[in-house]
Amino acid sequence: MNFQDIDLAQIAIRISQYPTDNKPEFLILGKSNVGKSSFINTLVNRKNYARTSSKPGKTQTLNFYLIDNICYLVDVPGYGYAQVSNKKQEKFGLMVEEYVKNRPNLKHVFLLIDYRHKPSDNDLMMYDFLKYYNLPVTIVCTKYDKVRKSAKEKQSKIINDVLDIALGDEIINFSSVTKVGKEAIQEIIKRKIGI
Repeated sequence: MNFQDIDLAQIAIRISQYPTDNKPEFLILGKSNVGKSSFINTLVNRKNYARTSSKPGKTQTLNFYLIDNICYLVDVPGYGYAQVSNKKQEKFGLMVEEYVKNRPNLKHVFLLIDYRHKPSDNDLMMYDFLKYYNLPVTIVCTKYDKVRKSAKEKQSKIINDVLDIALGDEIINFSSVTKVGKEAIQEIIKRKIGI
């Protein structure tokens, strides 16, 4: 698996529209503007395949990206964006919950949080939600390059203390600019599908 071939194979808002080929799936979650599109683009060595936007709240569907015809990265609407109505936020939440509860081929979750900030209440709520369903989670701290070297130790401690992650989960620092963390994420995907 070389993470070279990517195809937006399916766009869904309900179960009946999910792919039916039973390939392994990896869910990508995070608040709006945390860098989910940049995360996907970095993993597959593309600049603009998954569209990045300066305007948060663009993703409004479950997007199934087929990687090397082996597995899917599943990008879902970001949470916590104030300009999206409460009703729409609730709809997004139900869409994600329906997916999580009904997807036996979901292998792993990447929960993206912004390394520059203390994890938000929404981040904590999402992590607790995933653990309620006993899902294996990797916390991906995006925008790692944006924090100066002298502040990194303090920032990492804040994130660790706030999240108090469960045994077996891990935190990976990630940057779409310097590519730090990219290989570690790719290794997790390969390990989970037995490659």
